[in-house]
Amino acid sequence: MASGNMKVIKRRIKSVESTMQITKAMELVASSKLRKAKEKADRARPYFNALYDTMCEIQAENPRFLSPFTRKSGEGKSLLVVIAGDRGLAGGFNNNVFKLAQARIDELGGRDKVDILPIGKKAVEFYEKRGYNLMAQYQNICESIKIVEAEEIAESIVEPYIKGVYEREELFYTEFVSPITQTAVSKQLLPVEFKTELKKSKALPIYEPSAGAVFNHIVPRYITGMIFGSCVDSFASEQASRRNAMENASDNASEMISSLSLMYNRARQASITQEITEIVGGANSAE
Repeated sequence: MASGNMKVIKRRIKSVESTMQITKAMELVASSKLRKAKEKADRARPYFNALYDTMCEIQAENPRFLSPFTRKSGEGKSLLVVIAGDRGLAGGFNNNVFKLAQARIDELGGRDKVDILPIGKKAVEFYEKRGYNLMAQYQNICESIKIVEAEEIAESIVEPYIKGVYEREELFYTEFVSPITQTAVSKQLLPVEFKTELKKSKALPIYEPSAGAVFNHIVPRYITGMIFGSCVDSFASEQASRRNAMENASDNASEMISSLSLMYNRARQASITQEITEIVGGANSAE
């Protein structure tokens, strides 16, 4: 009986050790991808921050100028851009951004009031399964996204807004705060929101042909930057979340192996004790 238990425990230990090797490998891969994604995001951020500051300066210096990108939204249909991962095994990474987006969908009046533009395989699967109307869909692009690809997505977002198809457009993704902390956030894409406070420059810039024309030219590029930055940020968050999940899984596997090894040793000791008892018993009966 003890011998049978030992075989079961030994098979279980080998199985957990195999799983632990996989989780350790995934943890290392996620760490490597996380470092590269963070560097990519840090390189791109200053340029697009400068674009946003320029838009804010134009608006502050020309508060009465009109632009299709600043018109006030009404009660029409909304477009939600939701960025999730392309793979699972990342803890609550995907579910957190889906919950945030769902709360906003409920505020806007339900699925009939929104269209979804999902980015990431998990986002596409999530909203297709639940019957949402998908304006477009993009999969497997966040890891190696380029400005050209972000610009293509931005064009598909900006054009229907200018035509009046959507009254507002919002972005949902996971912001990389630190390797330990990743937060699901939402940002308004259109109409453009401005900073409440802005430091005035010493010399007022002159915009040619006009401030409004420059502003309208900058906005699509700014939207491109938001898409690019959020995709890179989301991918970095996904890798950080996966690394943390795999690290926890490896730790749990290590604890399980220790517990199983203790059980195995006890079963082995019980088997040895039983064999000694049987030998002693046999020797006594032979006398």
